[in-house]
Amino acid sequence: MNQLILGRYFPGGSILHLMDPRAKLASGIYFILILFLANNWQTYAILWAFTLFVMRMSGVSFRIYIKGVRPLIWLILFTVFLQIIFTAGGTIYVDWGPITISSYGLEMGFYIFCRFVLIVFISTVLTLTTKPIDLTDGINYLLRPLKVFKVPVDELSLMLSISLRFIPNLLDETQKVMDAQRARGTEFGEGSLFQQMKSLVPIFLPLFVSSLNRAEDMANGMEVRGYQSGGKRSTFRQLVWQKHDTGCLVVMIILTIALFILRANGFEHI
Repeated sequence: MNQLILGRYFPGGSILHLMDPRAKLASGIYFILILFLANNWQTYAILWAFTLFVMRMSGVSFRIYIKGVRPLIWLILFTVFLQIIFTAGGTIYVDWGPITISSYGLEMGFYIFCRFVLIVFISTVLTLTTKPIDLTDGINYLLRPLKVFKVPVDELSLMLSISLRFIPNLLDETQKVMDAQRARGTEFGEGSLFQQMKSLVPIFLPLFVSSLNRAEDMANGMEVRGYQSGGKRSTFRQLVWQKHDTGCLVVMIILTIALFILRANGFEHI
């Protein structure tokens, strides 16, 4: 469980580390949106090539990215399984009531798997190469237009940043509690469903108390430093937009054009 690396920051000197967080956030969100343009193996091939190239540029080992996908793999496979058994079309291999396994369903399952993994990889690249404080500044800047509609952008960006930052810490703490319970003789994943659910109670209680204590400590720390909700504030750090940030957006436009071309001229369509 503590292998989840989404939300962690890896210090480094790659060009992705040096990029403006606004460019990385905008490009990451945009990449997730254009994923839905992919409709054949050619489009997915170019998306995979682009993602692997970006992962390589981050200077972080591929092994770490694979390690980060493992905690989510069963959730992804379960979604793929549902997609396969409830999607019909093409050659039918199994037809058992509402459950159908067809060539079209298998194809769709593979594409759904690619989408999930690519989203996890790109999101992980974003958090691995961006400091949490920079991520907060970037989210705050991109959400700033919503202030016109009286949306509490500062509080919203702070909450998003804190939530993302503490996901790995919460999972690390869960692992520690589970190890402590195992040392006391608790066995997880054994017995009936009721017994397995019952064995999780000793995990949730200390984890809940620990989370509340952590939240209280953070609130006290912010209050001591003069943080006030809704107050007008300035920032010590100034975001600087550079040429490679513009280049990143240009690359995303080129990628979009390539996807449209391959989508229109691909051999197979969804």
